[in-house]
Amino acid sequence: MIVATLNVNSCLETWIAAAVSSEAMAWLHAACQDAATGPLRQWITTFALVPRRLGKEPLAVDLATAEAARPGWQPQGLRVDQAARLRLLLACQSGDVFDRCEQIAATADSNELETLYRGLPLYPQPERYRARAAEGCRSNIRALFCAVAHRNPFPAEQFDDGAWNQMVLKALFIETALAPISGLDTRRNLALATMLTDYAAERRAASRPVAVELWRCVAPYANERALAILHDLLRTGTEPERVAAALALHEAIGDVPGDPEREAAISGGTLNWDQLAPEEQT
Repeated sequence: MIVATLNVNSCLETWIAAAVSSEAMAWLHAACQDAATGPLRQWITTFALVPRRLGKEPLAVDLATAEAARPGWQPQGLRVDQAARLRLLLACQSGDVFDRCEQIAATADSNELETLYRGLPLYPQPERYRARAAEGCRSNIRALFCAVAHRNPFPAEQFDDGAWNQMVLKALFIETALAPISGLDTRRNLALATMLTDYAAERRAASRPVAVELWRCVAPYANERALAILHDLLRTGTEPERVAAALALHEAIGDVPGDPEREAAISGGTLNWDQLAPEEQT
């Protein structure tokens, strides 16, 4: 994915300018002009000063404009300080962005790391950030994990199946939603389905709950073991479990046995996976 940096910068500046004073915006413009030529130490100091100079108010972002600037970019919830820090990073020479990200990450607090992760789809040379993104996915801090995993096209575009599958499993471990993961359906794969089926079977054997969204990733690759669990859930599960089983069986075998009402709702598009997504917590 080639990112039109000028368009992204225009989005960031427009949103920031609508939220801060003209004096604060002038400070940011000057800082961006210095970013490419000034010393690294000065740039790091400026990066740290952003919240004090511009604040942390939420931005009113235009998702259509964001999508046009960078397909898949979903910056809802972005704050002034995060957008300004990303603008500072993108003002650097293309080859310097990665090094400055790594420099910041070495001593970053959680707010700074969250910003770096939210910027992953915007940086040049995206392949250089795969290890950094994978580290974010290993974090037990929900906000950091979600900054990489949720509404972020980077993992779907850059992770191999191993890293992708571990991210999905980690989302289940920390009990966060799967629905906001960009590319969730297109990146489903046999290894992931097998891993999740084993995980679900182990939890059921221990009388522990299984997130109903799990079956969304299993459905197209459901093996005999998975199908047996899904049939059982359809008969004896809670209402959300029955809905999930119906959705998965519809995709796996083209039918919801013994439940023509749900089969009709799924076929008609009035029943889908997004309705089962838990409320997001960050």
